[in-house]
Amino acid sequence: MKHLKKILAIIDPADEEQKSLKRAVELAQKTNASITALLVVYDFSYEMTTMLSQQERDLMRRCMVEERTVWLDEILAPFACQVSQLHPLVEWHSRPFESIIKHVLREDFDLIIKATHKHHLFHSVIFTPTDWHLIRKAPAPVLLVKDHAWPENGQVIAAINAANEEKHHVDLNHSIIETAQLFSEYLHAKTHLLNCYPGTPVNLTVELPEFDPTQYRHAIRQHHENSTYQYAEKHGINEENCMVKEGLPQSLINDVAKEIDAELIVIGTVGRTGLSAALLGNTAEHLLDAANCDVLAIKPAGFVSPITLDDE
Repeated sequence: MKHLKKILAIIDPADEEQKSLKRAVELAQKTNASITALLVVYDFSYEMTTMLSQQERDLMRRCMVEERTVWLDEILAPFACQVSQLHPLVEWHSRPFESIIKHVLREDFDLIIKATHKHHLFHSVIFTPTDWHLIRKAPAPVLLVKDHAWPENGQVIAAINAANEEKHHVDLNHSIIETAQLFSEYLHAKTHLLNCYPGTPVNLTVELPEFDPTQYRHAIRQHHENSTYQYAEKHGINEENCMVKEGLPQSLINDVAKEIDAELIVIGTVGRTGLSAALLGNTAEHLLDAANCDVLAIKPAGFVSPITLDDE
């Protein structure tokens, strides 16, 4: 993301605070970006109206869209004078994530902003299916907004995998850092570079009696530190703002975010789908549950969404 010109803010009727809209307005005021406020509506009782004529079904849809358009206009009214361009859009669709992604494909939005909210206390996942679909399938960066404020002189974390030398990972790392620095400009914040690496495998000390875990840990840490500092040097980040931690990234990233009271975590996601996503997930999805601040998930260069306009 080089510049922020077009924002797609997802409106959630269940979110009384309209966090996504407020965050979009904050960014638009700093960037002069346009905002499209998208509300996707659907009434499941529509599925039960097969006894009605097509004309009656169309009327039902049209009435609901018109009603929600009036509501959306009322929601947007207080913000209209705060930004240069704010466009309401209400669409009927049974699968919100498909509607969102198709609008991104049609109109080339630079950023999707969506609010999150907690579900039942005993649910381990606090994100809706739409959130997960967007993280995995949306071609544009997805900013998931929580309750954390964005004061000036804050902290932004760029979470990278510094030691991976595969080209797509290297390119993704650079993109994460550049995006974090861009948002640091918007927030007048400081960019922190965070790299996590795995601990020493316990089985090695059992299977190889001559194995020296202390020397191994030192060598691994040194390798990750050197790799992290190389990224920092390339992007003009001071070493004092680099953090290299041993452990699982989904835990450590949140620990660091809480420790420095970060406003934003920028991460990369490979957009895994299907069975592997259901069983394994990825770092983005694991850390989202516990994050106490906004999370911006970006895709690798060349990512192609499985949702296409041909589906229409």
